[in-house]
Amino acid sequence: QVQLVESGGGSVQDGGSLRLSCAASGYTDNSHCMGWFRQASGKEREGVAAICLGFGVTYYANTVRGRFTISQENGKNTVNLQMNSLKPEDTAMYYCAADRVPDRLINGRSGYWPTYWGQGIQVSVSS
Repeated sequence: QVQLVESGGGSVQDGGSLRLSCAASGYTDNSHCMGWFRQASGKEREGVAAICLGFGVTYYANTVRGRFTISQENGKNTVNLQMNSLKPEDTAMYYCAADRVPDRLINGRSGYWPTYWGQGIQVSVSS
């Protein structure tokens, strides 16, 4: 059973930084891609970033490229999302996700979501 546990998050002002972490259990190799989605109030869930060490793939949504960095700790199923230059529009519930299929992390959408999810963690950016 794959489980994802998120940590980090919180509240910052416009231009600030936050770091999210997600620890996965239930598998011990690079068989799963991991990534982050977010859902703002009243909006659809959207992909933010993903990393697939087994495929050598890293993905960023256009809205966060250049500000967010996703990384995976060596030898661990822990993924970090460093978020810099945060904007009020980054305010959302952030969810860690994992799947064996990279496309579900990169092009996840209704009916085609990743298999495994964390419980979600709030990120709030004030102007």
